[in-house]
Amino acid sequence: MAFGCGSHPTTSLCLKLLEKYICGGERVYDVGTGSGILAIAAAALGASRVVAVELDPVACRAAVENVERNRAGEKVRVVQGNLLDTVKDRADLVVSNIIASVIISLAPDAAEALASGGLLITSGIIHPRAGEVRSALEAAGLAVCEQLEDGEWVAIVAKKTS
Repeated sequence: MAFGCGSHPTTSLCLKLLEKYICGGERVYDVGTGSGILAIAAAALGASRVVAVELDPVACRAAVENVERNRAGEKVRVVQGNLLDTVKDRADLVVSNIIASVIISLAPDAAEALASGGLLITSGIIHPRAGEVRSALEAAGLAVCEQLEDGEWVAIVAKKTS
């Protein structure tokens, strides 16, 4: 039930972008963490603190097990909750590999959760819906700065400029 083994193009795109944008010391939210792979990767790449949020209790248990298995528990905390409803502090980076319609609805909350200059890395976007997602991100006050594609899948990086 917990999605995310690293081989799906959307996960791979997010991993590439995390590798590019994590420099060390970032506070990261992984929204819709599934198996926790992106949260674990963010910690391994140097993020100082990662909150992995997941709605499904089965996926939460899997994410906790994977965090422990990868010895990332000092940096990664898994919480059960809906999108960004459970987080209070600002993050330097939000990563979310979910579907386009959820990303569109998440955009305002992601913008609010980001510190000034913070980044949203998002994927799970089928190519025909990329324009809608870009528009929603821009309407939420995020500036799209990069788009990667792998076959029919798209990942977008957007920056909070205020």
